[in-house]
Amino acid sequence: MMLQIGKSIRMDRIMNRQTKRTVIIPLDHGVTLGPVRGLYKMDETVEAVSRGGANAVVEHKGIIQAGYRGYGKDIGLIMHMSASTNLGPDPANKVSVADVDEAIKLGADAVSVHINIGSKTEPDQLAFLGRTAKICREWSIPLLAMMYPRGDKIRNEFDVQVVAHAARVGAELGADVVKTNYTGSVDSFREVVRGCPVPIVMAGGPKTKTQEEFFRMVEDSVKAGGCGVSAGRNVFEADDPTKVVQVLCGIVHENLDAKSAVEKYMKKT
Repeated sequence: MMLQIGKSIRMDRIMNRQTKRTVIIPLDHGVTLGPVRGLYKMDETVEAVSRGGANAVVEHKGIIQAGYRGYGKDIGLIMHMSASTNLGPDPANKVSVADVDEAIKLGADAVSVHINIGSKTEPDQLAFLGRTAKICREWSIPLLAMMYPRGDKIRNEFDVQVVAHAARVGAELGADVVKTNYTGSVDSFREVVRGCPVPIVMAGGPKTKTQEEFFRMVEDSVKAGGCGVSAGRNVFEADDPTKVVQVLCGIVHENLDAKSAVEKYMKKT
């Protein structure tokens, strides 16, 4: 019972208690891509998304140690434990770079891992997910599993069958929340949600051509039964990350359609 209470308290730190949904802003791209736009002054970026109402950010341990958690409105903290760079021989090979006990000592509310289903090193990544889930259960720490179908056998990373399979693996091996690709339509993403017994958040994916396109995807994912969005570059590379997050929260937590959320928040003077 005590462990269940601990996890419940921590889940409330990364999800909205009333809506049971979440807006997460991953800021872990510095390892994969380097210091891209929006990731130079990390304290300002965290502050901007927290002002917008984001429920949590995802950061690697070094950034947490540097003190980049913002300085105004409080925000949930998820420590990421997987890494690879786009300069390496196999960017799909996500390796373990942190432990749950480090996250606890650094004050994280949850941890996250990235698993590429279909990659050449899938067995090692699955083993890491399983071990991490066990430790998270022991310490009552929520686990976010970023589950992506990526590998030689994956012809289409957004195909409903492979996305649903990847999401289900995350749930089967102990994740509390699964993040995965949006499959392009309400009906197809509903199939992904239906096949996964834990909450699913839509991955923000690569930067879209327009903000409107991104917002409509988030709206449709919520219509399909998703519990929110975990978006990085479409947020922190925006001209005004605070307003983008406000729109996302309008869609996710207020049940606004994308157009109404934009009109309510983006057009404020």
